[in-house]
Amino acid sequence: MSITHLSLYVTADEQAMAEEAARIIVAMSKEAIAKRNLFTIALSGGDTPIPLFRLLASPVWAKAIDWSKTVVYWVDERCVPPEGERSHYRLARTELLSRVDATRFYRMKGEDHPEAAALAYAKLLADHFCLMPGEFPRFDCILLGVGTDGHTGGLFAGDPALSNTNDIVADVFNPQQKVPRLTLTMPVLNNARCCIFLASGRVKNHILSTALNLMAAPVLPAQMVRPHNGKLCWIIDQNAYQG
Repeated sequence: MSITHLSLYVTADEQAMAEEAARIIVAMSKEAIAKRNLFTIALSGGDTPIPLFRLLASPVWAKAIDWSKTVVYWVDERCVPPEGERSHYRLARTELLSRVDATRFYRMKGEDHPEAAALAYAKLLADHFCLMPGEFPRFDCILLGVGTDGHTGGLFAGDPALSNTNDIVADVFNPQQKVPRLTLTMPVLNNARCCIFLASGRVKNHILSTALNLMAAPVLPAQMVRPHNGKLCWIIDQNAYQG
């Protein structure tokens, strides 16, 4: 049985969280480019990564990553138009990708029919990662958040997609969220070389005590992210840590 080693970083505030995450991402990018001449990263949406996106887009940090050898993908996407207010692509494009020399990024097409869009993105990843049938892409870095209900990406407790071990991408619908989503499946997340969680604020404290317990049987989607042969990093602020 593989053992996942958790690295927990507790920072003063959201800006310090962004700086810690940026250091890890830059280090991962340099290592990946040195070994494979390419750095692959999958981004998540929500408000939490905005300080990180803005930091990586700042003049000093933007130069720390070789964007010509960086390929950007998405962990999940709401089924909305790409320029819609709730689009994860729009957020990353506005706050980061349009402000750096990134030219290789591939969004999930949330405006298409969810099932067709999931199949199309799975095919894109299979082509890009040169996968054989039954294989999953191995991202260098996956950036994740956690909801107050313990969900991560588009994977919610009780949803059949959470136990999907066959597909690379799934289309999901959570009644509370009200908008269909596309999401990478758990086998993809757990095949990454590094998964980085960001969590801030007192509202996240109650869920972290469970999500960070890797010794217990996982009950939350975020707790199920345990890379088989990679790093697991949680970066949280004092408010999330102390409640």
